[in-house]
Amino acid sequence: MKSSTRSQVFVALASLFFLLMASDAMAGTGGTEFNNVWTLLTGWVEGLLGRIIAIVFVIVGLVAGVVRGSIMGFVLGVASGVGLFAAPTIITNIVTATL
Repeated sequence: MKSSTRSQVFVALASLFFLLMASDAMAGTGGTEFNNVWTLLTGWVEGLLGRIIAIVFVIVGLVAGVVRGSIMGFVLGVASGVGLFAAPTIITNIVTATL
């Protein structure tokens, strides 16, 4: 057997071994470890800092639109600002959705 074929077989067997030895992973909904971080980031994005960043997006988009002679820079700036401001609500609704 060639050296490269032998190493491929070894990698395949090692991968199979690790796959069989892995324990089950269970995701839970009761964890509260990251609630403080989520609350902090959501407060920043939905608060005054998020509004300032959204306005900066719009201004930078407006300047880029003027430099390029296109309205698309302004549209992208407005879309980025709205997306930033709405992101926590969208993420919350996606994660907590039930079927």
